[in-house]
Amino acid sequence: MPPIKKLLLAAGAISLAFAGQAIAHAHLKSAVPAADGTVKTAPSELDLTFSEGLNLKFSGIKVTGPDKAAVKTGKGMLMNKDTTLMVPVTDKLSAGKYTVEWHALSTDGHKTNGTYSFTVSP
Repeated sequence: MPPIKKLLLAAGAISLAFAGQAIAHAHLKSAVPAADGTVKTAPSELDLTFSEGLNLKFSGIKVTGPDKAAVKTGKGMLMNKDTTLMVPVTDKLSAGKYTVEWHALSTDGHKTNGTYSFTVSP
């Protein structure tokens, strides 16, 4: 086999190996309220749905309000075969833009994190 073919095969195998690892992480699929969405009624809970099951002990969220102050939330719980993290919102949310910072540990041990925002309309 020519050296260039060996090199291309090796590069392809390495790419597939890394692609498989990236797919194994718990990625945020959807959220309620929706990312970049606007709601008329302040939510009493946030539901974040991931691409695979989570370890609750090492997964959670932090919510900040329009004034950059932390929003109080309750203890999260897992639903839908451990793929949805439900976190109650204990503070009353006024009109404005809110940012949700999330971190998740999938059941296979991979960590992911991210942010999104939603707006409560007046």
